[in-house]
Amino acid sequence: MGREFSAIRALAQARPAWLGAGQGVSARPDPWLDRARAALAAMWAGEAHARRLFLWLPVFFGAGAIGYFTAEREPPLWPALLVALGFAVLCWRAAAMERAASARACLALAFLFAGFAAGAVRTMMVATPVIERTMVARVTAYVESVDLRPGGARLMLSVAAIEGLAADRTPARVRVNMRGRPTFEAGASIAAAMRLSPPPASSVPGGYDFAREAYFRRIGAVGSVSSRPEIVAAIPVGAATSLKAGIDRARNALTERIATVIGGPQGAVAAALVTGKRGLIPEETNEALRAAGIYHVVSISGLHMMLAAGLFLWSLRALLALFPAVALRRPIKKWAAAFAMAGAVAYNLFSGSEVATERAMIMVLVMLGAILVDRPAVSMRNLAVAALIVLVREPSAILGPSFQMSFAAVAAMTALYERRPGLEPADRREAPPGVFDRARVFLGAMVATTLVASLATDPFGAFHFNRIALYGLIGNALALPLVEFVVMPAALIGVVANLFGLDGPVWSVMGWGVAFMLQVADWVAALPGAVRMVHSFGGGALLLMTLGLVWLTLWQSAIRWLGIVFAVAGLALAVRAPQPDLVTDPRGQALAYRGEDGRLHALAPRGDAFAVAQWLAGDADPRTAERRGAPLDGRCDRLGCVGRLHDGRRIALVLDRRALAEDCARAAIVVTRLAVGDACPGPALVMDQAFFAARGAARVFATGGELRLETARTPGTDRPWSPAPARPRAPEPTFAPADEESAAADVFEVLD
Repeated sequence: MGREFSAIRALAQARPAWLGAGQGVSARPDPWLDRARAALAAMWAGEAHARRLFLWLPVFFGAGAIGYFTAEREPPLWPALLVALGFAVLCWRAAAMERAASARACLALAFLFAGFAAGAVRTMMVATPVIERTMVARVTAYVESVDLRPGGARLMLSVAAIEGLAADRTPARVRVNMRGRPTFEAGASIAAAMRLSPPPASSVPGGYDFAREAYFRRIGAVGSVSSRPEIVAAIPVGAATSLKAGIDRARNALTERIATVIGGPQGAVAAALVTGKRGLIPEETNEALRAAGIYHVVSISGLHMMLAAGLFLWSLRALLALFPAVALRRPIKKWAAAFAMAGAVAYNLFSGSEVATERAMIMVLVMLGAILVDRPAVSMRNLAVAALIVLVREPSAILGPSFQMSFAAVAAMTALYERRPGLEPADRREAPPGVFDRARVFLGAMVATTLVASLATDPFGAFHFNRIALYGLIGNALALPLVEFVVMPAALIGVVANLFGLDGPVWSVMGWGVAFMLQVADWVAALPGAVRMVHSFGGGALLLMTLGLVWLTLWQSAIRWLGIVFAVAGLALAVRAPQPDLVTDPRGQALAYRGEDGRLHALAPRGDAFAVAQWLAGDADPRTAERRGAPLDGRCDRLGCVGRLHDGRRIALVLDRRALAEDCARAAIVVTRLAVGDACPGPALVMDQAFFAARGAARVFATGGELRLETARTPGTDRPWSPAPARPRAPEPTFAPADEESAAADVFEVLD
């Protein structure tokens, strides 16, 4: 170590040119500036010597992927590939000439453009047609999966044909809901009348974009089953699809078995922990788990994969340790790691191989693979390799909360327990002398990891879900030991026992553990202020907070504390983010406006509860939208709705053309799904069919006498999941009775 630190000091003393060495140095140098330069050079040399610069490669790759997804038009692939290849060649040449700084810079830029190219490649690989408008048609399809839900089921279908659509315009997959319990299983071929719509875009600018997520899952339409499905002749599918259907049948069978044996909400939660099928969990149970900060327990991801792989590894290693001749002469740890890798893959396949589960599996495989090559299993380098693999395979994952929260939590915990200079290996091997000391160390470690993981993931939870579980530390401290030592071991034993028909008692034991976990969730959720609602804020604030987290976790020297500056700047931007005075859905069928009481008031006559729920959450409003109809705080009839902003300006939501002229004459803002054109010259702002086709959802900020507009799309946006609008269709016919033509005027008189 002495020689290594001497080399680092030598590098620091030989200050590089960019730190002020060589020509151009002042004849009267500032001693404070010289010390700062020397300290910075020493820290940089130390980070390079520790090979910490490698950890930034997935960061640059991910930044390139983000750049691809933020482009307004679909960029061609070849420029990014050529630039990435060019920088790779320059990196190789610089390394050959021993120009380390140039080589590192070129490598970073090569990964940046490689991430951009990876996004373009993935988009081409998953390309599938997306229907352009809502339609009712007979669909013939192969059932990939069946997710049972209270009162019905959700089906994922591999489409063979849609009546009225040509083959080249038929989506590869559709996702539909149906009422009642299906009489068929995954693997069946069915035909039924279905109401299909394009996957919905974001209900608020910068919000969750299901259309983009559906595109990368090759889903070209969503909807519902309108008639009784009929079993038809078998549709030929690939081996992978057939295997997936077979696994889904096994998952559903085990889900019903567990839910039936245990019963109640705890049975549904226990089944979700084993099979990943969460459709049977009551919504009030989901809300309690979220409020307690332990909903991640029922979402099969990193925690479950680590526990499952750990149980596989421990079980085989403990079994082999019973045979001294084998344990002393053979690498049983490596054998156990290989067995755990196979178990992790099997667990991923059986739990449905969802996106989050696949990412967790890759992380576990990288860490277990490190054991096979005699490297530390848990290290920041392994995490970087796992992140690269995930991003190469699925660049769009970086935009989702699952990727962001899982890698943020693991990075923060790894940084917390990383070996620091001066910490000798012997210090780690010292065991606490007594049981109480061991318990103290265990509890301290659990509290520290939970606190650090919560702090790392809270910015992403606030950005995507507008909520923070303030007592998540308490919920996790009480629930996780039970999950680790009772629930998950029982789950593993129960799956094995199920093969022999002896699983009933095991599920009962698991049910006791889950029941206690739900009691913890209910108790924590009932504490005053358990959930803190957070106002929506922009991507810039999240980017700064993410940079702060990355900076704090990837560096080891004192330079890492600069990350606090980025994090605080992002937090300040988030706190100061302005809130809209009016927000609309992407089709002009619903809106919410800020009234004189300062709260949002919804005008959603068609009962768009999902959009209203998103608007309320983004405004940190604890009210909930009803499932069968959004709260109607304005005044509506069959022709439209009217309301008044907090500054007195009137707004109108026009549903029927016969109310258009009168509303245009009275309102300052008119929102309608109809094609208006030049027929509405009066209002300061008109958002009609052409507006929403080009711009999507909108937010309006009323500052002083001006209106500032923010939309989900710019007029030139044209991406595969968000194509440029086609030519406007003819206005839709109206069906309102004649005696309602003046209803809007009557409502305005009431408001006056």
